[in-house]
Amino acid sequence: MSLASKAALLALIFLVVPVILYDQFRAADQQKRQLVMNSVRDQGHIISVALAPMLTTADAPNLPAIGQELGRFDNQQTTIKLLYQPLTDASQGFFYVASSAPLANAALDTERETLRRQGVLDRLQDSCAGDVPVELRYTAPDGHDEVVTSLIPVLSATGCWAVVTSLAASAVPGVALGVPYYDTPEVRLAALIYLAMAALTFTMFWSIWRGLLLFGDRARAIRSRNAPGPTFAARNEVPELSSVAEEFDRMVEALQNAARDIRRAAEDNAHAFKTPVAIIRQSLEPIGRAIAADNTRAVRALGLIERSLDKLDGLVASSRRLDEATANLLDMPRTDLDLSVFLDRLLSAHAEIFRQRNIRLRGSIEASVIVRANEEMLETVVENVLENAISFSCDADAIGVKLEARSDWAELLIADEGPGVRSPDLPRIFDRYFSSRAEAPSGDDPSIHYGVGLWIVRRNVEALGGRVTAENREPHGLLLRIVLPLQRPGRSDHAVEPQRRGVIARGDPFHARGSD
Repeated sequence: MSLASKAALLALIFLVVPVILYDQFRAADQQKRQLVMNSVRDQGHIISVALAPMLTTADAPNLPAIGQELGRFDNQQTTIKLLYQPLTDASQGFFYVASSAPLANAALDTERETLRRQGVLDRLQDSCAGDVPVELRYTAPDGHDEVVTSLIPVLSATGCWAVVTSLAASAVPGVALGVPYYDTPEVRLAALIYLAMAALTFTMFWSIWRGLLLFGDRARAIRSRNAPGPTFAARNEVPELSSVAEEFDRMVEALQNAARDIRRAAEDNAHAFKTPVAIIRQSLEPIGRAIAADNTRAVRALGLIERSLDKLDGLVASSRRLDEATANLLDMPRTDLDLSVFLDRLLSAHAEIFRQRNIRLRGSIEASVIVRANEEMLETVVENVLENAISFSCDADAIGVKLEARSDWAELLIADEGPGVRSPDLPRIFDRYFSSRAEAPSGDDPSIHYGVGLWIVRRNVEALGGRVTAENREPHGLLLRIVLPLQRPGRSDHAVEPQRRGVIARGDPFHARGSD
């Protein structure tokens, strides 16, 4: 599972789990609240029953006695208040007449106004019957919070009495009465901690993700051989990844040093091998002049030695090219390269070879096809493919070259009119040291016919992020298709005139044989 998928799953968990937990805890809190409220209401009901005989016979002179009676039920948590509404003047509504604890008139007025706004007193005013369970929280003028838990009416001959039971909001620790569960201090604190934990977790995910993205940018810069930029260690923003970044930097440095050592070794080895080969060639010259022409055995032996030296010389050159190709894969800078201009320039440089071999070059090059590549690596690719096509071409044959952009890819086709490749050998022509020819044509560089050229082509093209394939043409000939990723942005729509130096003829590069 990717890091993004894990982050998405974690986000889902962070969303679902609190909903489930909140529902469970809210249900438990509701049960605790209900137990507390039932206990306080039962207490209010008992008090109202005890006061009922006095209230039903009460008149104005008995009010002080009622207040003293309420004082018997006073404690630090519960307050009993008494409301009264005379039957003779119901329009005045209820008003407080007594309290179990001394309270300021402002506090009593605040509570009564709160009950009136909630419609509780209106219900009693209509019938003066039936207990009214409430859970009404308000702040008294002195700053402490109270919760009105019940109003129990008592009907008398003179009016309607209401026994109001109130509980201090802090009376029951762990239970927030009169407020929604989500607004309780515990839930607020838990939500704050949960959000902080979620923010910390996703910040950690983001920092790791960003660190990996920065590593990816640096890795792509190294792969595409951009100009030197910040190292892995300089790009890293996660302390835990510091050792990894340092190891990556050491690995990059080791690869660059290895590429440099391979190039140096390739040059030293080629020089070391070519020197004795050259000495042997020079030593054979006087021997050849000293051998009599009729000594066929000695002449044949001398010819074998000279051909073996040619092969040895070619193998030394091929070995050097292999080492240099390997070094280029490890460390070779890349730039945005206009493949259209580059190809036109390279074909023009081969003009003299085409004239000497009487080979016609036909091509179609789309303008402004930009790729991200190393010019030296790409030059090796095109030269090896062209030289391979030339080596198989006969007098008056044609070689076709076509370049065009297709979607996100640049496609280069190079075709010859040679004998082609036997079908069983076609998948192997890019293998190292594979060659389908018996002998190299006279005068050619011996190193290019040892099965190395096309192998280097494939290595370089794949290192540039592309691919190369081969197919036989009808009735004969070979076509190589090289595909490289385009470097956007946009390309010009006008065509390049590649024949400005008289190299490429106009027309379809893969025209019918024999037509001009």
